[in-house]
Amino acid sequence: MSALVPKKIFFTRGVGRGESQLQSFEEALRDAGIAPYNLSSISSIFPPFAETVSREDGIKLLSPGQILFSVLARNSTNELNRMISAAIGYAIPRDQSKWGYLSEHHSFGETEKVAGYYAEKLAAEMLASTMGLMDKLVWDDNKKEYVLEDKILTTRNICSTAVVLKSGEWTTTVAAAVLIV
Repeated sequence: MSALVPKKIFFTRGVGRGESQLQSFEEALRDAGIAPYNLSSISSIFPPFAETVSREDGIKLLSPGQILFSVLARNSTNELNRMISAAIGYAIPRDQSKWGYLSEHHSFGETEKVAGYYAEKLAAEMLASTMGLMDKLVWDDNKKEYVLEDKILTTRNICSTAVVLKSGEWTTTVAAAVLIV
């Protein structure tokens, strides 16, 4: 039996607006470039040896209708002037034969920076706890990422934030990690 382990991963985000929640979600997926695919939600593992590629390069590898495994953060509201965010954070170990973590975070009232860093922190904490080193996890201001002695290679995030601009209009934010087998 062959394992179904993704070899590539890309990150994307989008914002959509519409008369219905579903329409705004579709528009957010279009903005993120992943509307013509069947998204299958997965949990939080960044596969060993997976190569991070740009959104543009990742989409070139896909076919409309294809089933895509994704970690998807999503938030919607139609409350006027409400700020919403959807963020994906990730933490990759230095030893890339080990798995890393992906996290999703959806919030109200948080800026892109706050929501993004929170998602990144969640992923870093999951990785640190797996290694039994939670007490050694610290934010490095110079690198602008979480560090764990020499165990974490990198932590990053992608976040989509929007404010509802019109009364009665739905707004949706999405952020996704798309894994390609």
